[in-house]
Amino acid sequence: MKTTNLAITAAVTGLIALGGATLGAAPAHAADKEKCYGVSKAGQNDCATKTSSCAGTAKEDNQKDAFVVVPKGLCDKLVGGSTESA
Repeated sequence: MKTTNLAITAAVTGLIALGGATLGAAPAHAADKEKCYGVSKAGQNDCATKTSSCAGTAKEDNQKDAFVVVPKGLCDKLVGGSTESA
């Protein structure tokens, strides 16, 4: 019984350590992304809008205050895309 507890403890500790290691990499990835307003489909926005507080609540396609996160530089290439909220 002690062997099982030790194995579980080791596994959980390893997962926690792995999770902490990946958190340090997140800001580097975030720097390569940008918010792109006016291109999301209804219900597919990534975060809150001026009129709602949750992701996935855009009422219409291409809503000007709803955004999706895209790789940096892509938004300018999308029709109707803007890095500024309207």
